[in-house]
Amino acid sequence: MESQDGGQPDLPPPAAQSDPAVIRRHRLIAIIGLLAFAGLIAFAILRHHDAAQAGFRHPGPMPVAVGKVTTADVPVIVQALGTVTPLDVVNVTPQVSGPLVKLPFKEGQMVHAGALLAEIDPRPFQAALAQAQGQLETAEAALATARVDMGRYKRLVSQDSIAVQTYADQVGTVQQDAATVAADKAAVETARLNLSYCRIYSPIDGLAGLRQMDVGNLVQANQSTPIVVVTQMQPMSVVFSVPETDLQEIFQRSRAGDRLPVQAYSRDMLHLIATGRLGAIDNQINTTTGTLQMRALFNNKGLELFPNEFVNVKLIVRTLKNQVVVPGAAVQNGPSGNFVFVVEPNDTVQMRAIVTGPTFGDLMAVMKGLTPGQTVVTDGADELRPGARVRIPGQKAPLAAAQGAGRADTARCARLAHSRRTASGRRAQYMARAYQRLGCARQSKQT
Repeated sequence: MESQDGGQPDLPPPAAQSDPAVIRRHRLIAIIGLLAFAGLIAFAILRHHDAAQAGFRHPGPMPVAVGKVTTADVPVIVQALGTVTPLDVVNVTPQVSGPLVKLPFKEGQMVHAGALLAEIDPRPFQAALAQAQGQLETAEAALATARVDMGRYKRLVSQDSIAVQTYADQVGTVQQDAATVAADKAAVETARLNLSYCRIYSPIDGLAGLRQMDVGNLVQANQSTPIVVVTQMQPMSVVFSVPETDLQEIFQRSRAGDRLPVQAYSRDMLHLIATGRLGAIDNQINTTTGTLQMRALFNNKGLELFPNEFVNVKLIVRTLKNQVVVPGAAVQNGPSGNFVFVVEPNDTVQMRAIVTGPTFGDLMAVMKGLTPGQTVVTDGADELRPGARVRIPGQKAPLAAAQGAGRADTARCARLAHSRRTASGRRAQYMARAYQRLGCARQSKQT
């Protein structure tokens, strides 16, 4: 409506804009719109859920993969992280000072005990030895003269030709000369020892590392930098820590004199590096980590283990003989514990609670609940319920049943193919496995 003067249209009075009835009507319209929108969303979600569930319904037997319950020897293993640690590491350090004149070893060479590693200029020490030997000869000559005089003085004293004091003084002189000879002999041995230190030999069999000093450098006695480091390679040890909860049985076996086998694996646990035995156990538990250090010994004939290498350790405590085992994929976890689906002779499945033991590769020991020869479901157990019928791959079925199952599988493959396009996560993974078990890919190629 326009105003009488042809100007702007008339606006509703302010009282009409704040009318409670109008406000409530607007709110009611908004709430109804929101409820209608939420209903449309819920309908779309339920329809999608029904479409996805349709791919999981199976009018016939559920195709599954199976495995047999058997018996095997299962080792009880304690796993730990270990470090390859040499039994001996020698820092070859000079004991005398002088210039290096020879380094006859090669870096990375296996050296034997007694092999020459380095030589220091021996000439100063040869001269010192000659000087000490000269002093010794002088002292020995003086001692011989003093002893002759002492014998002569002894005869003269017996004849009362000289005073007794003169003889006593000569006896003291002989003793002094004898002490001088002993000191000079020690000096000769010291000079000879220092001369021997000019040639440095390896004290152990081992691997020579990179040399730290070159020929011509002046070395000092007992310097902090070694000329080279020699590391024993055979035998080799691995130091690892075991939790205190696993110690009792290890102690019992060790005190009984059993040689517990130890296996060293690569970092990725895919390659067995070496097999040895438990060599030593530490005497204190680490209170911070609650673990006890142990040392395993390996022959290391092929030099498979290298110092400071990180390895995974398997300590075999004992072996369970003729233990019932089942494929690990068959074991399922439920609210009340572990269970498996056992396939009955009439191709139905029953849930069987089990008590599991140690694992060995892809097998798991079963302490209670199964007997050898039974058949268990290893793949496809997600959709099974007690009493459900299953179809085992390779099993022949009656012709009519096979045709019916074939039509059902074709229909289910179509539903699965439709649902896989919108599924994600674990549901998509399960649909893919079901699609493969039913042979849907093969059927799609044939059609």
